[in-house]
Amino acid sequence: MYMKAHTASLLNAILLITLSAWGYFSSDTPSVTALIPAVVGVILLLLNNGVKKENKVIAHIAVLLTLLILVGLLRPLTGAVGRGDTLAITRVSIMLISTLVAIVFFVKSFIDARKKRVSEKVNG
Repeated sequence: MYMKAHTASLLNAILLITLSAWGYFSSDTPSVTALIPAVVGVILLLLNNGVKKENKVIAHIAVLLTLLILVGLLRPLTGAVGRGDTLAITRVSIMLISTLVAIVFFVKSFIDARKKRVSEKVNG
């Protein structure tokens, strides 16, 4: 199965927004920090058209944000595990997996773009 980086990033953004908001609004004691993944998701949505158009600067900003949120989600996961909160563990795990998948497809797209440039240079 092959997915383009912009599609993986779009799916990740939607999951970050949805699951983060769900966690925030379903909490008895919500913390505004629970919305950080949602904010990153909104930014990724705004960058998605540039990623789709293969704008290098925008794609690198998107992958940097994606890496930051991947690292940032580790603490909420450990907190959820510590509390034994199965629903929170599930939500954060889904966000982590979708973020990791998006990173994989970003890296693959960067490798493919580099191969294309090298090939064009050799053949052009």
